[in-house]
Amino acid sequence: MPATFPTNPATRRIAALIVAVGLFAGACGGDPVTTPASATTSSAASGRADASTGSTPEAETIPEDSIEVLPAALRTTMTGVSWRPGCPVSLDDLRLVQVSYVDFDGKLQAGQLVVHKAIAEAALRVFQQLRAARFPIRSMHLIEQYGGSDDASMAADNTSAFNCRNVPNTSHWSNHAYGRAIDVNTVENPYLPKGQVMPPAGKAFLDRGNVRPGMIVAGDATVKAFRAQGFVWGGAWKNGTDYQHFEKA
Repeated sequence: MPATFPTNPATRRIAALIVAVGLFAGACGGDPVTTPASATTSSAASGRADASTGSTPEAETIPEDSIEVLPAALRTTMTGVSWRPGCPVSLDDLRLVQVSYVDFDGKLQAGQLVVHKAIAEAALRVFQQLRAARFPIRSMHLIEQYGGSDDASMAADNTSAFNCRNVPNTSHWSNHAYGRAIDVNTVENPYLPKGQVMPPAGKAFLDRGNVRPGMIVAGDATVKAFRAQGFVWGGAWKNGTDYQHFEKA
């Protein structure tokens, strides 16, 4: 049945006013209180979802610190590169240590080391301490990234551990071949066997009194952290001084 409009003038004016208000509200999209409230709730929920997942564009994805047996894929990658039959340790004796570190730009990066299982926990604790002290590390890649070449890894200023190889210029196993040695920031901390400088770029850091970021010197936080875990520092050796080298025999 069609709606009727009142005939009394006063009533007509009131009815017209009611209609006008209703039309204005419809043009504005409905109730001015509930709509913004719904939008605010939706935005807040979206924000909570992002916060709960940490999925912001700036967030870094860094694996948690861990120690694990060598994954099958890594065993395959290592064989014929850093490990081969006849090496003084088996792959079962080694562990993959994943630990984040602070780079030279002050940013967290994911690092990996392969070490002997007997020193894995000690190595992890050391690098956690270095991270807390914000000691800068250039990179921490497995030696496979450099084709098993210690020279290439050193030239890249890479921090690494296991590599089934001899001591340079000798025929006997390095402690790296047992997974019991770690080299840190190899350019800033060169190895000096019989007058050589390894890597050659380390010549810029022969003045150990001029301490720059990434260098390791006697009594500093890095030496103390390693020694607290039972490591010996090659930088204190009189012959074949090796500033980059720490070992736990």
